[in-house]
Amino acid sequence: MTEAVHGDGVDVCVIGGCGRVGLPLGIALASRGLSVVLYDIDAGAVDRVNAGTLPFAEDGAAAPLAEALAAGRLRATTDPAGAGLADTLVVVVGTPVDEHLNPDLGAVPRAIERCAGHLRDGQLVVLRSTVYPGVTALTEKLLAGQGLAVDVAFCPERIAEGRAMTELFTLPQIVAARTPRALDRAEALFRRLTDTVVRLRPEEAELAKLFTNTWRYIKFATANQFWMMANDFGLDFARIRHAVAFDYPRAADLPMPGFAAGPCLLKDTMQLAAFNRNNFVLGHSAMLINEGLPLYLVSRLEDRFDLARMSVGILGMAFKGGSDDPRDSLAYKLRKILTLKARETLCTDPYVADDRLLPLDDVLKRADLLVIAAPHPDYADLDTDRPLVDMWGLTGQGVLV
Repeated sequence: MTEAVHGDGVDVCVIGGCGRVGLPLGIALASRGLSVVLYDIDAGAVDRVNAGTLPFAEDGAAAPLAEALAAGRLRATTDPAGAGLADTLVVVVGTPVDEHLNPDLGAVPRAIERCAGHLRDGQLVVLRSTVYPGVTALTEKLLAGQGLAVDVAFCPERIAEGRAMTELFTLPQIVAARTPRALDRAEALFRRLTDTVVRLRPEEAELAKLFTNTWRYIKFATANQFWMMANDFGLDFARIRHAVAFDYPRAADLPMPGFAAGPCLLKDTMQLAAFNRNNFVLGHSAMLINEGLPLYLVSRLEDRFDLARMSVGILGMAFKGGSDDPRDSLAYKLRKILTLKARETLCTDPYVADDRLLPLDDVLKRADLLVIAAPHPDYADLDTDRPLVDMWGLTGQGVLV
């Protein structure tokens, strides 16, 4: 049974607290001595957390989770009353985009409204996930309209999945608020984790977070476009990139090619486009390049192989290497295209839980052609005599397709 909230007040309540952003934050704050309640509508995740089990893979989180539970500093609940017990409320619900790539501005207000009846004057409400510019102001109006005298801050998360328990303590934290008191309170909270804090106005911080993710997305698109160019002329982009970046700092951040996917980069690029009245040629071009990469890859394979007579094995279905997260992974888009083109499509992943996936050994035995779709370290030393397509350069054999 999920635990109900009871007892004395706590320092922090994290709304969405059993997810990939909220849970590491809650564990980190509890490890620094704060009492934390994790409020989440996912009863299964709540039960797992209270049992000391992570609902997803996150390096370095298991031990401090167990310690915080044993010390009574951390608990998870499906009871929204937890929001009223806390001095600080951290909302890790962000702004998604719909099927038309338009921002859903109601997501954060809906999350707050679920527990609004439990909120009280004097609390600090921190928005933590990426939001559309203006959502912090919208939240301020919503809470004021409820007659609540609370401080509101926007302090965007900056972690990469799998590195949260390191980066929460080492990366500078952006804090943004409308008033000096709210800024001071937000800074005091995050100085529990990190020594470096950067202060901004809310609208500046909202754009800073979108700029960060969009910059990464555009960099990946640039590398993917360069890779396509090199491929089309029969040249190995890995060799070219090595020459460009070798002991040359101004090109050190040129990525290798690969699927640029996951729940954030495309979404946030489209949020930025919407904010700028859809006048964002660079962002839309990046989307066309990155989202078009699976189709480009298959077209190259069709030039080299008779796909209609072949079984193709897709290695890795997560959206990035070493992750168990398949959200918005372009490996699934590749799978759909190959299902139409190949005789058979076989998929495997050592981390992702998906009933449609096969063990790696089965795929290696049955496939005529292998494609690395997620650069899991498990595939770096793959032993196979089948043709292997590695656009990531993971195996060190070049990236020419």
